[in-house]
Amino acid sequence: MAKKKQFPLRIDMHLYEVLERWAADEFRSVNAHIEFLLRESARRAGRLSSGGKEQKHPDENDQEHD
Repeated sequence: MAKKKQFPLRIDMHLYEVLERWAADEFRSVNAHIEFLLRESARRAGRLSSGGKEQKHPDENDQEHD
């Protein structure tokens, strides 16, 4: 299994309750559902390939920054 970064997340209580119900509807934990939503968002934005690897954003270039 891939190593996962752990970090604290502060979130509005109402939003958490929404996510909790949504996760339950999808038979996921809240944590797994948040990760799913973030991954989907990154993929749709073109920041993550469907295989899960990061893609270079079109605005980024290979020039060195001094």
